[in-house]
Amino acid sequence: MALKGINAYRKGNLKEDIANADPHKLTLMLMQGALDRIAYAKGAMERKDYVAKSEFLSRVTAILINLRDTLDLDIGGEVAENMFALYDYMIERISEGHVRNNLNMLDEVIGLLTPIRDAWVQIPESAKQEAYAAQREKRQAV
Repeated sequence: MALKGINAYRKGNLKEDIANADPHKLTLMLMQGALDRIAYAKGAMERKDYVAKSEFLSRVTAILINLRDTLDLDIGGEVAENMFALYDYMIERISEGHVRNNLNMLDEVIGLLTPIRDAWVQIPESAKQEAYAAQREKRQAV
């Protein structure tokens, strides 16, 4: 019973965080969510709880697809194209790790996504504001 209350509180806080988050923070939350769910999936895999593993990896895949599909290839150029390919690769590895019950494949994705998340945290505020301004200009031009 107490866990339901705690989980409801967490969901409420998450909804509030999402409602108040800027695009940078949302992306960071998605990356962290993917990493958390990979860790949960690994635990489920070790416990042979294949239903939970499947649910967690399905969520990871959805997050990675979202991260990939929200890249702005026009503004981001070669960097965005490389990130697109990297997210595609991570999606493939998650799928293969799921089918093969291979923890090493999941660890590989953790090893690829963690430095991206860490670099994302280090983006200076001025660069974030510049990116938001470029996005606004692009939307207004359309």
